Amino acid sequence: MALFDTGSVRSYVAREICESAPRIKVRVPYAVGLGGKMITISEECIVRGEIEGLELTMKVAPIDDIGTIEGRKLGAIIGAAAMEEWEIRLDLAKGELDLSGLRRREFIICVPKQTQTISQRPKIAAE
Repeated sequence: MALFDTGSVRSYVAREICESAPRIKVRVPYAVGLGGKMITISEECIVRGEIEGLELTMKVAPIDDIGTIEGRKLGAIIGAAAMEEWEIRLDLAKGELDLSGLRRREFIICVPKQTQTISQRPKIAAE
């Protein structure tokens, strides 16, 4: 289960979920408060996720134990920076995610211009 948290700038994921993800050590470790505990972050990684079949990647900090909500174990906290990057909004009236921005990205296709085939070599004027 993932929590989408506009009050958190950064994103966090359970360490067991991102074991094989590429990691970097942060130059200066930083402390964050999660679930009433202070946690020191010393590394970050890039993970690939999926929401309703739509793929996204994001930078996250691996955490040993993110916590639980309503008796369910959290696997990730998706912060405001990732939500902004992928245009994910919270629809509070419906109690669901608005993925219209993320869906729009699904349809962006870059097709290189086709080159025209020249059937004859161009004539060069004699000097």
